[in-house]
Amino acid sequence: MLIEDGEIAGEFYRGATTQVDADTVFSTASMSKWIAANGIMQAALEGKLNLDAPVANYLSRWELPTNGFDASEVTIRRLLSHTAGFTDGLGFGDYRLNEPLPTLEQELANPRASSGEPVQIQVSETPGSNWRYSGGSYLLLELVIEEVSGLSFEEYIQQTFFDPLNMQRTTYASLGTIDNNAGSITRSGEPADIYHYASSAATALATSAADLSRFVLAQIPQSGANRVLPLQTIAIMREPHGRSFGADIWGLGTMLYAPTPAGDSVFGHDGGNEPAINSTARINPDTGDALIILETGHPSLATTIGSQWVLWQTGSPDFLDVDSVLASMVRPAAAGSLLILLLFAGAWIVRR
Repeated sequence: MLIEDGEIAGEFYRGATTQVDADTVFSTASMSKWIAANGIMQAALEGKLNLDAPVANYLSRWELPTNGFDASEVTIRRLLSHTAGFTDGLGFGDYRLNEPLPTLEQELANPRASSGEPVQIQVSETPGSNWRYSGGSYLLLELVIEEVSGLSFEEYIQQTFFDPLNMQRTTYASLGTIDNNAGSITRSGEPADIYHYASSAATALATSAADLSRFVLAQIPQSGANRVLPLQTIAIMREPHGRSFGADIWGLGTMLYAPTPAGDSVFGHDGGNEPAINSTARINPDTGDALIILETGHPSLATTIGSQWVLWQTGSPDFLDVDSVLASMVRPAAAGSLLILLLFAGAWIVRR
């Protein structure tokens, strides 16, 4: 789905094994974190929490292992920006539909990783010292929302965002329980199993292109759409907090794909999961343009198209696609260098 200057400009659907439309529900995987971050910011606006307070201030149901590091440095802000000193790198694993889900506290204590390897959610390095992607941070933020709101995470997000924005096709329930769903398709086009997850804030969001467009329009300065968070808060969420290789790549729950000509950042979030689920929502705050892609059947198509869109919008490669852009530059550069060498060699031979 394309959005231009805060208005929906086009919808594109292609169904390889199933018919899809704007209301078809897809799994979005890690895009769930973007919605969760918005929930945390709303809770802060309501005075339920302080972004710079230690997360321990809001925990009664579970105690974070700190391994001797200063617990007061593990703040909500750092959890949002993947800078809290967690090194879990989760990747939450699937649970079969006939498999009971653990409680939130059980998943925090013993998370099921998509890698199949044992992983611990704990402080493993000095908070604030590095940016490291951490699904565990968002599972902990899910617990924070429940602690400070007195509601389940799913109930709080439903009441705060999905209902006000009329997102009637958005849920944390298993994709298989929803009519008109895209299912899960392998790269070869075969139907794959559908799972459920013990990590709503980090992994479990399912939504449609129409619903996600309502959420995205609420984030765009040029849009007159209904909003939950004020634009000032949305701007704060895209202030840089995480850096990698010298580039600003992460705000408060938002990916910062590339700088814009006006000094802002294209922002949003991507998601991906096994066997071939990929999603992206990217917003250019300079222009009010946005791109939304939900797909299954290819592990990276949405991200690849999104990266090309960012390059077209800004003239800069986004941080998820730097390798391929460099490769595309290296090939013609190498060919040009070879041509120059051949010309010099030919000139030398002629002169001899």
